[in-house]
Amino acid sequence: MLTLAAVMAPSLRLGTARAASNQGAARMSSSAAAPTSAPYGAWPSAVTAKFITTSGVRIGGLGCDDSGSVYWLEGRPQEGGRQVVVKYAPGAEGASERGAVDATPKDANVRTRVHEYGGGAHLLTPKGVVYSDFKSQRLFLAPAGGGDAVCLTPESAWPDGQYRFADARLTPDGRHLVCVREDHSPTADAKPSAVLNEVVSVALDGSGAMTVLATGADFYAAPRLSPDGRTLAYITWEHPSMPWDATTLRVRPLGPLATAEGAGEDETAASTAGHARVAGADAEGCMSDGDISVQQPAFSPSGALYFISDESGFWNLYRAPPDGGYASAVNVLPRPTDFGGGSPGWQFGQQGFAFLQDGRVVATYVDRGSGQSRLVLLDDVAAPTPSEFGSEEGLPFFFGSLVESSDDGALYMLGGSPQRASGVYRWSGLLPGGGGAAEMIACSSSSEIDESLVSVPRPVEFPAPMGTSYGYYYPPRNDAFTSDEAAPPLLVKAHGGPTAATSTAFNPAIQFWTSRGFAVLDVDYGGSMGYGRDYRRRLRGNWGVCDIDDVCAGAQHLVAEGLADPKRLAIDGGSAGGYTTLGALAFKDIFTAGCSLYGVADLGCLAGDTHKFESRYLDGLVGKYPEDKQLYDERAPINAVDSLSCPVLLLQGDEDKIAELMHAALLKKGLPCALKMYQGEQHGFRKAENIEDALNSELFFFSRVFGIEPTPDAAPFDIDNMPA
Repeated sequence: MLTLAAVMAPSLRLGTARAASNQGAARMSSSAAAPTSAPYGAWPSAVTAKFITTSGVRIGGLGCDDSGSVYWLEGRPQEGGRQVVVKYAPGAEGASERGAVDATPKDANVRTRVHEYGGGAHLLTPKGVVYSDFKSQRLFLAPAGGGDAVCLTPESAWPDGQYRFADARLTPDGRHLVCVREDHSPTADAKPSAVLNEVVSVALDGSGAMTVLATGADFYAAPRLSPDGRTLAYITWEHPSMPWDATTLRVRPLGPLATAEGAGEDETAASTAGHARVAGADAEGCMSDGDISVQQPAFSPSGALYFISDESGFWNLYRAPPDGGYASAVNVLPRPTDFGGGSPGWQFGQQGFAFLQDGRVVATYVDRGSGQSRLVLLDDVAAPTPSEFGSEEGLPFFFGSLVESSDDGALYMLGGSPQRASGVYRWSGLLPGGGGAAEMIACSSSSEIDESLVSVPRPVEFPAPMGTSYGYYYPPRNDAFTSDEAAPPLLVKAHGGPTAATSTAFNPAIQFWTSRGFAVLDVDYGGSMGYGRDYRRRLRGNWGVCDIDDVCAGAQHLVAEGLADPKRLAIDGGSAGGYTTLGALAFKDIFTAGCSLYGVADLGCLAGDTHKFESRYLDGLVGKYPEDKQLYDERAPINAVDSLSCPVLLLQGDEDKIAELMHAALLKKGLPCALKMYQGEQHGFRKAENIEDALNSELFFFSRVFGIEPTPDAAPFDIDNMPA
């Protein structure tokens, strides 16, 4: 993903709020005395960059095994971003402050590189945890009873590995995995299109036996098995579409799968062209207004096939009964809202709905008017009458990744709020006699921030050239300080993707700024997910236009409302957000400073040098390359440095040559600027020390160019062309 999301910088989304009492949380408090008057932006704050990177972990990948035990995936910035599957076992020997013990080996990093952005890197089975090892990209089984991990897939003759695996599911007999496989075998054609994606089965007996189950399309995702194991459903799509543009849901019958004892089914049956279409695009890859995006298929216990489709204009939940080959799908939640989680299609393993043991279905969506998550409960029938739940019924402000425990019947979820750290919650509200507030059983943070330091986001709508756009405004908040100034400096944040979205989940990297007296506007510019298909499609052919217009319009709206100082308007963003940042600085005259984190400065370079998943991404965002090279050149900030008129900070990995060219041009123009290169980092910062330095450097840079006295924790460095 061209994004600053947790995929690339997980520790930037660590929560820091009130943890469960048994986790030893340490409160960071502000002074209870009368507030001190100080300029906006110069308020000292306990929300430091070091606090952000050392106070917790990132939690994801929630699941329950057959016994009802709860597991999740932890990303640990203090271990270089290593990801570990853990089991919730409070009181067990070696349990962490979150009450969890490691379920994967101490040298394992549980990540897959399928589509480069991964997700779906582990699976809970009765035999133990199956996981993808990041270094080798091979599948391993960590036995449930302990002992050495067992390798399930063949060793590669090539240093970078031949196969990558993701999004596995277990067959009902427990003998095989069914998953997506990405084949990177060296070929004479070194183009990204030479990479082969398929759906395969992998034997769990350690023989390395694999059978191809679906092949012939450019991409595959979400292979799912019916309860009897006789039907396979999966998602496929073709270049130049992305999965949120046009996909197809197909099903096929399954025969015997390969084991050490036999070759298994005839692989000639694997051609996708012969598999029945249930929903989605008829002509894949055409990028037309009639495109339909289908996501997240899953079979209910009764055998009905559920999925998310935007045929209505929004990602709604559909149900296809098994009668008639799943051909009569019905929209069971027809609403003008997107179900399915935050950013469907970017990573494997996302699921915005789940099945309960009694046959009912739970699904989630975000109410964009309030930023709150909502839970919808319905029966597994053709014409359900749904019930709805939210924070008034005790659920967290923001939640997702729902799973039911077979042990206690409670619903577990990942959740948080603008004021609370993210973590794992247990909610008994659907149990007979259940109710009350959801209980946080594990918190992503070992420390908490006093509420007097926490800025709560306010949803904002503002006019923009292509229509109303959206975002969340965070006012300055530190009850120990006040200011006599009319309006605060504003930092506008451009999310990555660019077809991703921001979130109201607690983000200490935003509180880092607001607790110092900066206001923050987190913009969901046109193209962002969560607002329906038409809003998402605003970015078609308009990357570098719509997004830039919207971040500028958002800043101008806040200035007009008296909520931001027009002379101190900053913008930052990572990856695709870095491109929007550089473009806003180069092509508009709204912002007075900016910071690009591993941003894209040359669109032509990006189009010609990227991995398979994104190799045709820009066809829909900009145009075909090289046919539309002139358009690419016109929208490349590297070609518009002469239009820049304000200070720019560039924070990049140490192998980015375009950033060096951009910096040289800024130097020549005489603008205050700086380039910091972080060794060993690429597209996104994972190391705690680099995340820490990047935040402190950005604070120092904006403080200096805005004439604000830097707070003590700002990291001083030389700014080129900066007047003394």
